[in-house]
Amino acid sequence: MSAALPILLLNGPNLNTLGVRQPEVYGADTLDDVVALAERTAAEAGLTVRSLQTNHEGVMIDAIHAARGEVCGIVINPGGWTHTSVALRDALVIPEVPIIEVHISNVHAREEFRHHSFISPIAAAVIAGCGIAGYEFAVRRLAALLDR
Repeated sequence: MSAALPILLLNGPNLNTLGVRQPEVYGADTLDDVVALAERTAAEAGLTVRSLQTNHEGVMIDAIHAARGEVCGIVINPGGWTHTSVALRDALVIPEVPIIEVHISNVHAREEFRHHSFISPIAAAVIAGCGIAGYEFAVRRLAALLDR
């Protein structure tokens, strides 16, 4: 795949409420802050970002299907679908690009059900517990994997 293609930045359910929902866990930054950070970081590597946040699993899966041949990699915070969605995991292999999984909080220090990810086994990297800086790290790692 050409590295000139954009990075697909995906954010799952409830991430539209960043900055409002449980700031003691997720911080005060908003989803707009996340997207801006990813865009700035990608631009440093000569890349662009296509962003989607949805609370609807089918919409997310359709976007992933449509990304085949259209993106160079995926940075995804699947939110609660991390722990529940085999369908999302199955869709993520369809574009055949590197995937970086991101979690704002340290999911391994939280409730037991958050310790399992259906996405991690297919991800090139998993970043958790770094706040929104995890998105910056994910974009940088993706750029490195793409040799950018």
